[in-house]
Amino acid sequence: MRYIIIGAGAVGGAMGARLAGAGREVVLVARGAQYTALREGGLRFHAPDGEHIHRLPVVDGPCSLGELRSDDVLVLAVKTQDSEVALDTWGAAPVAGGGTAAERLPLLCAQNGVESQRLALRRFRRVYGVCVWLPATFVEPGVVSAAGAPLTGILHLGRHPYGTDETVCGIAADLEEARFEAPVVPDVARWQYAKLLGNLANAIEAVTGPIADEEQRRLYARVRAEGETVLRAAGIPYASEEEQREARGETRLVPLGGVERGGGSSWQSLTRGTGTIEADYLNGEIVLLGRLHGVPTPLNELLQQLATAFARERRAAGSLPVAELVRLADEAVAAAAGAVAFVQEDLAVRP
Repeated sequence: MRYIIIGAGAVGGAMGARLAGAGREVVLVARGAQYTALREGGLRFHAPDGEHIHRLPVVDGPCSLGELRSDDVLVLAVKTQDSEVALDTWGAAPVAGGGTAAERLPLLCAQNGVESQRLALRRFRRVYGVCVWLPATFVEPGVVSAAGAPLTGILHLGRHPYGTDETVCGIAADLEEARFEAPVVPDVARWQYAKLLGNLANAIEAVTGPIADEEQRRLYARVRAEGETVLRAAGIPYASEEEQREARGETRLVPLGGVERGGGSSWQSLTRGTGTIEADYLNGEIVLLGRLHGVPTPLNELLQQLATAFARERRAAGSLPVAELVRLADEAVAAAAGAVAFVQEDLAVRP
């Protein structure tokens, strides 16, 4: 199989580097400064086992690659807000022997959240979900780091919406030779929703800085509890925290000399000044489900709005004092409680 990594940033770059290091054929898809750096200097990958430089084919789209092969695997590793453009672009690409990528090729959604695989299934016949636990960082154009050891990350894989097949088992085997744990599960969405609950902290981290104090942790506990209430109301199962810890086993984060790991994906988006952030598909997923099932979600709605405003206005990552965020959170909860009380009172007096 040949792996086409659509979005050679932190996650995509780390997956591509490890697959290439294991002898698999890899093509990187990038744009802008990342495309230029990868073409000119290769992919520099920092990991606990040292620095690796991979000079791989780099393209900015399917037209630059030419006709796709029937053994290609498309790995979608862009942020969810960029998924629709990527899906439209690559779905229409022709495959040797006839047909398009959307008709013939497997597509792995290696992203946070659960929305991209829904979008993909509108276009692609064979969609696979990936629950991504891969602590990676986009350091600068052409340079990616991943601090996990002895495994680089844990990637639960499965068909979307449910099931497994020979294709995903073959992909998992390649990933396991490339220093990943890659369990194949029939219920990958259960793992993705568990990861989603963890990713609700991304917006807190993005606007107030990497989570390091008790005040941030207490706020996240409230945000997560709100998310868990929503998932229960929606009847959506998710893997327990104990299952997730067991899956990670002995894998830990190792400080990398000369490569500072800051925050997660949302923090990195603000730091890079991309102008967009994935909060609509993390906290926003909880907000959406809450509205569908009649559960107030004031904390996640606040974080969604704040993170989106920070990205749009290109405000500095971590520039909001934690105490100010907590104050805004308390006000949002009080306002939501007041609105619920008003509706209940109004219903009670109606004839």
